[in-house]
Amino acid sequence: MMNEPETFIGLRQVDAVVVGASAGGVEALLTIFADLRQGFRLPLIVVLHLPDERRSQLAQVFARRLSIKVKEAADKDTIEPGTLYFASPGYHLSVERDGSFSLSQEARVHYSRPSIDYLFESAADTYEARLAAILLTGANQDGAQGIATVKQSGGVTIVQDPEEALVSTMPQAALDRMKPDYILPLRGIGRLLVELERIEC
Repeated sequence: MMNEPETFIGLRQVDAVVVGASAGGVEALLTIFADLRQGFRLPLIVVLHLPDERRSQLAQVFARRLSIKVKEAADKDTIEPGTLYFASPGYHLSVERDGSFSLSQEARVHYSRPSIDYLFESAADTYEARLAAILLTGANQDGAQGIATVKQSGGVTIVQDPEEALVSTMPQAALDRMKPDYILPLRGIGRLLVELERIEC
């Protein structure tokens, strides 16, 4: 169901947001998070494909640019409201039933570790219908199965418009597999995040 970005018909309350991105993802993420203000209450959990041979500076870069709290997810961390978490390079990130993170070095999924599918599927298992999943620009098919799982669990699904994506492979792979609740440009996704938090109040 494509919706006008300003209306978001049928948008439901959620307890967490998961986001996946690959090639072109840094700028895409900065765009969708740009309008989030201090006091934003939902946890945001992100997998962005990066080379795993070096330490990620993502949390530091985003913390300087955004008004919300930003950190790299650590094993056994309890997921806190109002925090943007990034998966560590070289580790799959999953959400446990007790609301904590688990890191693992199991086999790569679509050549990727961390894998978007891994995060999305574990979060869907934990949050079920009270989860929103966002899939952005990228050059492989990671995330397509994961966002389909979120949809099957009753969660809110958002895919970046492939025509706007820097690399359309990832969002298009999702659209080939399922019909998301929203297909939006980045600015529309940013407005949807603000609206999700508003209805959470």
